[in-house]
Amino acid sequence: MTNLTLSIDETLLKKARIQALEHGTSLNAVVREFLQNYAGGPQKFQNLTAGLLEKAKAAAGDRGGKTWNRDELHER
Repeated sequence: MTNLTLSIDETLLKKARIQALEHGTSLNAVVREFLQNYAGGPQKFQNLTAGLLEKAKAAAGDRGGKTWNRDELHER
């Protein structure tokens, strides 16, 4: 496998990690799945992005002021 380096806003990255943890997966697995679907063609990508937009809207909801530190984000 090849490594990929991305530049992502810190807040976005934190929210994405939390979302992945809440769904019992890793951010690496989420990105890998996204790229597999993206490479699968326009219709598959369109279906994927529709689902991702719904998940993003849900993740952006109010968390009641809760914040996490690095150790809490990486607890298993």
